[in-house]
Amino acid sequence: MNRLFVAYKPKNITSNSFLSQLKRRYNIKKIGYSGILDPFATGSLIIATGKYTKLFQFLKKSPKKYRATLWLGAESETLDIEKVKRVEIIKEIEKNRIEDILNSMIGEIEYYPPKYSAKKINGKRAYNLARKGVDLELKKIRSEIYDIKLLSYCHPFLTFEIVVSEGSYIRSFGKIIANRLGVNGILSMLERVTEGDFFYQNEKPLNPIKYLNIEKNIYLKDEVDIIKGVKLNYKNFKIQKEGRYYLEFKKSFSIIEIKNESVKY
Repeated sequence: MNRLFVAYKPKNITSNSFLSQLKRRYNIKKIGYSGILDPFATGSLIIATGKYTKLFQFLKKSPKKYRATLWLGAESETLDIEKVKRVEIIKEIEKNRIEDILNSMIGEIEYYPPKYSAKKINGKRAYNLARKGVDLELKKIRSEIYDIKLLSYCHPFLTFEIVVSEGSYIRSFGKIIANRLGVNGILSMLERVTEGDFFYQNEKPLNPIKYLNIEKNIYLKDEVDIIKGVKLNYKNFKIQKEGRYYLEFKKSFSIIEIKNESVKY
């Protein structure tokens, strides 16, 4: 069964464990997801089954929108509520100051990803190394914050909505916001609302073609060649320049790559 849909990951479960639940629910062997969510996080998770699991690299999954609640005065190595080690009672902050700090975040930002993250260090996940007490040296990364706004502030909790590029770490952004306010802070809630045009729709099956992040091409000869897997000549396509394209037929579609005057499925 080939299926593409968005599931809603609940709180306090890993993305892999949630995927196993979906695998049993749909009684299917081949299933995968794109864009891991932290165990404490909830929200949209792009799921594909069957042959559609090969599509993740071609899907438009950016920008991503999140909602998060920042607990001011709390401190944790994980930058979330998993390992809270200290909570300091702080004075209430003026709302205008919070909004100014959030506005200052917009644009390209360089920062350290969380030590407790899926980031790989020499082939090993950072969170596994951190749990073993290994002293990590994570390199700074760059992300783009397209928009951020304050949704509510009920001291010491402030909730914001943020739109970011792919590969961003919202927990790190929470720490930066808190630091700019002059306090400690961790995320007590994190929800991924959208990934590109993907959002939760009760696991409704989606048409992959509408979400592809590659250009459409046209094969000028008989589409039977594609169905049979015949070796293709790049000169038989409407667009002949190098690149990845999708070909749409009545009942199916294919993805091809034109490179060095040859065509690969």
